[in-house]
Amino acid sequence: MTAPSYWLHTLGPVTPRPPLDGDRDADVAIVGGGYTGLWTAYYLSEIAPDKKIVILEAEYCGYGASGRNGGWASGLFPVSEEKLTKRYGAAQASAMHHALAGAVDEVGRAARAEGIDCDYAKGGTITLARTPAQLRRARGASGFLGADEASAICGARDVLGGVYSPDCAALHPAKLVRGLAAAVEKRKIKIYEQTRVRRIARGLVETDRGTVRAGTVVRALEGYTARLAGHRRNLAPVYSLMIATEPLSEAEWERIGLRRRETFSDERHMIIYGQRTADDRLAIGGRGAPYHFGSRIEPGYDRVPAVFDSLRATLTEMFGIEPEIAYRWGGPLGIPRDWMPSVGLSGGIAWAGGYVGDGVAAANLAGRTLADLISGAESDRTALPWVGHRSRRWEPEPIRWLGINAALRATTLRDTWERPRAS
Repeated sequence: MTAPSYWLHTLGPVTPRPPLDGDRDADVAIVGGGYTGLWTAYYLSEIAPDKKIVILEAEYCGYGASGRNGGWASGLFPVSEEKLTKRYGAAQASAMHHALAGAVDEVGRAARAEGIDCDYAKGGTITLARTPAQLRRARGASGFLGADEASAICGARDVLGGVYSPDCAALHPAKLVRGLAAAVEKRKIKIYEQTRVRRIARGLVETDRGTVRAGTVVRALEGYTARLAGHRRNLAPVYSLMIATEPLSEAEWERIGLRRRETFSDERHMIIYGQRTADDRLAIGGRGAPYHFGSRIEPGYDRVPAVFDSLRATLTEMFGIEPEIAYRWGGPLGIPRDWMPSVGLSGGIAWAGGYVGDGVAAANLAGRTLADLISGAESDRTALPWVGHRSRRWEPEPIRWLGINAALRATTLRDTWERPRAS
């Protein structure tokens, strides 16, 4: 089986766990073996150790975004604090921010407690401003740095300033998700891999291998939600792609910096994200791949040569290097119509997701929140503004395809317009 990312490749061949082999009964059935599903099982087993929990995964734990992402455990939230304040008030917006910041630390704590060596390094994150327009956006942000301070962290070219946040850790996402799956199994939670869920309903999960009846069903499919019957318009699967270089030399790293493995991006509209890996590669990713009609998800969509070429050109343009590219990969992430992630429980069906690409720490917070909701425990987490939120569904096709791809094109054009013109 070919590994779908650099991260998974470094772990060697994956042998999937056995599939479901007939009908089962459980207290809680979790659909999806990524971060959200695994963290939910992990924390629920602490709160309610007597509950029978099963996890159902179509491929193997970490096959999706949890094993392919950029390796940022960040306190970022796709809805700005200003917008959260307008809708929920300043106290709730602040609570959401602090809960996510705390989740960054909790990921590291839990990994250490379970003996999961996931190359966790909390160096923070820096968003560079490299054009006058980007600098104008950065100036008003908390954590703004001047050109010299920003360049001392990340030695990119043409740095005019930047915004630094301590609320981010770089890590190896596949080591985390595979280690977490092993930790969950130690708690006597059954994981059935190679088991595709076709439909969920109250008290029921239908799969291609049998039916699971459970008091609570948890939907934790993120970018793959559209494959579930009746959920095609809940989250749009939009692809993000990545590349990783061969290890860079000590001299190159001396110039580039990222000495504490700070993650990095810049203020462009079409998102890029990168990190210095524990084995001294530059791994960088970005949006730009097209959305596919009907929310289709196919392995071939993981590779878009034009996007890979653009990411390589970005490395050269940012850092003045032309490294060998060792790995290229991609995969879908889940985007709600209003870009607001959510967590909830209603009528025996729980859900979490819509992280818009910032799900490593958010999934941990979501898992703890779902554990509280399922067990009936009230906590500060269950009062957060994303709990119980329901985004409106995406438009039907072809409006969805036209709208999302037009937005992607417009975002690229905005960045082109903001580049300095030669005089």
